[in-house]
Amino acid sequence: MPRSVLALVICLIVTLCVDAFVPSSVVSRAVPASRTLVMDGKTRELRDRIKSVKNTRRITEAMRLVAAARVRRAQEAVLKSRPLLAQLQLVYKTVLAACNQEDIELPILQVREVKKVALVLVTGDRGLCGGYNSAVIKLATKRIETLKAQGIETELILVGKKGEQWFGKRATPIGGKFVLGNTPSPAVGSELSNTLVAKFIAGEIDAAELIYTRFNSLISSDPSIRTLLPLSLSGIESEEDEVFMMTTKEGKMVLAKDAPKEEENPAVPDYIFEDEPAEILNTMLTLYFAATVMRCLQESVASELASRMTAMQSASTNAKKITQVLSQIYNRARQATVTAEILEISAGAAALADA
Repeated sequence: MPRSVLALVICLIVTLCVDAFVPSSVVSRAVPASRTLVMDGKTRELRDRIKSVKNTRRITEAMRLVAAARVRRAQEAVLKSRPLLAQLQLVYKTVLAACNQEDIELPILQVREVKKVALVLVTGDRGLCGGYNSAVIKLATKRIETLKAQGIETELILVGKKGEQWFGKRATPIGGKFVLGNTPSPAVGSELSNTLVAKFIAGEIDAAELIYTRFNSLISSDPSIRTLLPLSLSGIESEEDEVFMMTTKEGKMVLAKDAPKEEENPAVPDYIFEDEPAEILNTMLTLYFAATVMRCLQESVASELASRMTAMQSASTNAKKITQVLSQIYNRARQATVTAEILEISAGAAALADA
């Protein structure tokens, strides 16, 4: 081998060895700004970003699966509450038929001039559930402004941490706080209903409204306002209970609404009253009120879980797309670097040949 060719090969080997021991920070400072991600063949930043996006996708996918499992539990809770509400409606019709509605005077039915309203706001304890919390908070804010314009005072009763975080820094007075959790507790529902009834009977409030999220389907939920107090003698027996079933369709989990079955001639039982029908009606209305509050809490939790499941599905899909794009950029950068090195070696070999 000629001495000139041997010297050139030794120079190339020394150059490559020196470049291998140069710190990455020095290399990155020497590379132009337009090639920061490539760093002369060192695609570490791209690899780190791809790894980070993949880890994020694993987390969002796990959260989606957890939300899907909890939606199934929320469905079971609604199914378990349906027989109680149906039986209460049947008993209500029977007791109401035995009473003289003109002579019924119960504190929970008293209608008076509205000067102060208690707004029960149901939000979630956590985020990452799309626009679930923001939508119901906007509705509550709008309702407060509407009542304020009419000269009516408002008092908030917050269920969920997100409502506390938002209205804790506002001027609207807060009359109570309750923890919702992942599964509505009957103790929380009973305590909330007893608090509202006690405030209403004591005259601290003249009406109570519940601001919650009504569940429609897996991808649809509506922030709604429901008047809780004073109760009305009419309308309770004709109220429908929403039931949603989680099933599989084409390999995917979906929620299908199960309409309540209507009986052609429902059998009305024959009751023998030991106490006055009015007293029975008072106890029954209190029980029905607590069951209604509990059902609304369950619908809110189901809506939150469905929103979180949809949001995490979208996040997982977006993470997959970003990973594909970054992988393409990484492969192209690596290919361009290898091609450049081959061209440099070919040019050096050609120069040697010419020499």
